[in-house]
Amino acid sequence: MSTEHPADHAPIDLHRAGSDLLDQARSQSNGHASRLLVGGTAQRAVLMALTEGSELGEHESPAAATFQVVIGSARLYAAGGASWTVRAGELVAIPADRHGAQALEDCVILLTVALG
Repeated sequence: MSTEHPADHAPIDLHRAGSDLLDQARSQSNGHASRLLVGGTAQRAVLMALTEGSELGEHESPAAATFQVVIGSARLYAAGGASWTVRAGELVAIPADRHGAQALEDCVILLTVALG
């Protein structure tokens, strides 16, 4: 059985979808909202909105992934101490270590993951 995802057949306007997600995140107690754009057995792309100050706690890293900020800015940090401030239009590889993220301002992040 195949599951359809929004980006399977048409381009997604990341700014528009991100703005909608930010509206949703602002109404959530944890300040998070997300939407799966591409899914399957080989890859995943998730658009995530975080309100200023909200965090994604430390978690294990997938084999290969990227962290791209579409709107606003966020801090990606590795459990080992390294951190990156990522602003709208910037992309960084997610480290192989446990990592987490914090919204420095209301932001929208596109997470892409290669599944093994």
